Amino acid sequence: MSAAEEAPAASARPARGARTAADRLAPPMDLAALIGDPDTRIVVCCGSGGVGKTTTSAALALAAAEAGRRVVVLTIDPARRLAQSLGLVELDNEPRPVDVPGAAGELHAMMLDMKRTFDDIVVAHSTPERAEQILANPFYQTLSSSFAGTQEYMAMEKLGQLRSGDQWDLIVVDTPPSRSALDFLDAPNRMSRFLDGTMIRLLIAPSRAGFRFASAGFLFFSRIISKVLGGQLLRDISAFVTALDTMFGGFRERATATYELLRRPGTWFVVVATPEPDALREASYFVDRLSAERMPLAGLVLNRTHPPASTALSATRAEAAAEAIGDDGGDPAGALAAGALRVHAERMTLATREQRLADRFTSAHPEVAMRTVPAAAGDVHDLDGLRVMAEALTGPDGDTPTGVPRTRVLPARRA
Repeated sequence: MSAAEEAPAASARPARGARTAADRLAPPMDLAALIGDPDTRIVVCCGSGGVGKTTTSAALALAAAEAGRRVVVLTIDPARRLAQSLGLVELDNEPRPVDVPGAAGELHAMMLDMKRTFDDIVVAHSTPERAEQILANPFYQTLSSSFAGTQEYMAMEKLGQLRSGDQWDLIVVDTPPSRSALDFLDAPNRMSRFLDGTMIRLLIAPSRAGFRFASAGFLFFSRIISKVLGGQLLRDISAFVTALDTMFGGFRERATATYELLRRPGTWFVVVATPEPDALREASYFVDRLSAERMPLAGLVLNRTHPPASTALSATRAEAAAEAIGDDGGDPAGALAAGALRVHAERMTLATREQRLADRFTSAHPEVAMRTVPAAAGDVHDLDGLRVMAEALTGPDGDTPTGVPRTRVLPARRA
């Protein structure tokens, strides 16, 4: 059961005449106004893996570019879906222009190369000799390409680099496909804790002034660690942290600055989820974390919903009508009508389930704005597909085929 499902219906007794918690309406989310606002400089799309963060990020970036803004979208997803949908052969660590015919603004895209980003940091913040020493170190080569948390931290570093200049009106970030949506926010503190770790301090200590002669205790510690890790690996680690010691302060400063950047006015988080318990559980945790950290939340995009073509006929009535047609005769037209009614009943049943999950999330987070996005017929693989999704994300709230507001899958029940 999801966190949203486990949450109480409401923390306070509803006012007289108010809807029950199950019928509470989520506030609408105006993404068109958000990405068109000149004060909006960063939009971070986050959520658990497999919910459509990459496509959502690309669609919002495309909509902003077509609205006249100079936009760069940064993806950390290694699946290269973003490059394909934008018509690019590949993406790398530098922004590449995307050809968007008729756009009033500009769109650029890039994919994080965490090792190259780490290498650039080393080169920029150390002497050439020290940089060469660090880059050649075997432990650094492992750390920069596969150490847990490095991808998330380098994503924060790259965001800080992009924002440090005025080249871009808007930066859209597609966060890493982590198991936990919280990893992106935890990255700076995790890196800082790593640099402040006891073992790192001990490995640096002998090379510092005042520790020229290692103590007997340290030598004993060193022998124990050598047996566990191997002598060569320990020497590689010690050489690495000694060479990197002068950069530690810069790591902390940038981690703090980028973290604070995410809390400033002009940054917005968009949480993306699908109408499934696990995805909404991650979304619920993320919303709570953003609130605790006082970070600006635009709202929840409930992606890949299944609204029916019409909401006038309930699933129960559609099933009953299908049974009645089937009992009255076996003509082809009747069979076709019965089949269509059963498909509608299945769609209504699925939509009802999805709306129930959305309502439970809203009951737990009544202040969180929502925008539902219908599932595409197939994979989004080109600009036309992104435009369709962008319209679903930014179109007028009530401008849908059935008139159901885009905050919902089904109409709200009458009070």
